Amino acid sequence: MLRQVTAIRYVTPLREGGSLPGVVEADDLGTYVVKFRGAGQGPRALVAEVIAGELARRLDLPVPELTVVHLDPVVARAEPDEEVQELIKASAGTNLGMDFLPGALGYDPLVHPVEAGLASRVIAFDAFVENVDRSWRNPNLLMWHGGLWLIDHGATLYFHHNWPRAEAVVHRPYKWDDHVLKPYATEPATEGPALAARLTPELIAEVVELVPDEWLDDGDRELYRNHLTARAERPEAWLP
Repeated sequence: MLRQVTAIRYVTPLREGGSLPGVVEADDLGTYVVKFRGAGQGPRALVAEVIAGELARRLDLPVPELTVVHLDPVVARAEPDEEVQELIKASAGTNLGMDFLPGALGYDPLVHPVEAGLASRVIAFDAFVENVDRSWRNPNLLMWHGGLWLIDHGATLYFHHNWPRAEAVVHRPYKWDDHVLKPYATEPATEGPALAARLTPELIAEVVELVPDEWLDDGDRELYRNHLTARAERPEAWLP
């Protein structure tokens, strides 16, 4: 299971995110960026965060720790913004938290070169989870303590927005022309297949099992396992 914490104070909204995530203090004395299940993107964005984020972590890619954040709407009392109040009230229960990286800077490809192997592995990972949100316009990458960190995977796994069509697109190729790390990813021929070889059915089942039951409909867990396992079996179809 993902580690569980309880929110004790809502600190501030992060208005650069379309789903209005917020910084929250928890009962473990930690600070987390929380994505709320009551946001417009709904629980499926949280499912994508867990599956993609935990898969990346097991593939040794740098992703901040993910947690399940239990939220009592009472924490909204001190927030003056009515929109934020309504969002918190609509998100009572379990939400998705990512460890807050204080002082982290947004990634700039002109300022922060990335080692070729790491850049190639990130692109291979993004290809598998069909990440449409790692372009130069919106990298969803941070620099923290001199290292690259991957964040915000709510836009991955977009096949789950149309389950009846998901089987037809299971081997869909990945468009990486505007991927922000493309200039540095000079080792896809070796790093891509090596990463794909680690996408075993057991690994996929492990990360799918981490998703809280209340974010899923009946039968969803099996659908995710089957789709991602089938995609992993044909890496030549989606690897750049």
